[in-house]
Amino acid sequence: MMRVRSGLIVLLTVAACAVVAMPTFSPVVNTQYKPKKDGVVAKATCALCHASKTKFKEFNPYGADLKKALDAQKTKKLTPEILKSLDALDSDKDGVKNGIELKADTLPGDPKSK
Repeated sequence: MMRVRSGLIVLLTVAACAVVAMPTFSPVVNTQYKPKKDGVVAKATCALCHASKTKFKEFNPYGADLKKALDAQKTKKLTPEILKSLDALDSDKDGVKNGIELKADTLPGDPKSK
């Protein structure tokens, strides 16, 4: 019973990310960068900005820069303009700018993905 309960908790946590965070952010990301349906960016879901798909209070470098941009605008609503403001940054310090990484279907918050 404990395994079933633990599995259910993990499933609900992952589902909450997909249901709560992504409906407000993913359409903007999808419109702006047009990620491949089964590509790296599309599969990243919450981990595009968060440390992982289950660590929602921790941000990867791209997510931290996005949070700063949202805070600077005093909003929680992602806009194409806010995304564009991050394009020239290299959040993960891998030598490739965020906008180029997103268009190339790599993760701007992961230095191993370039």
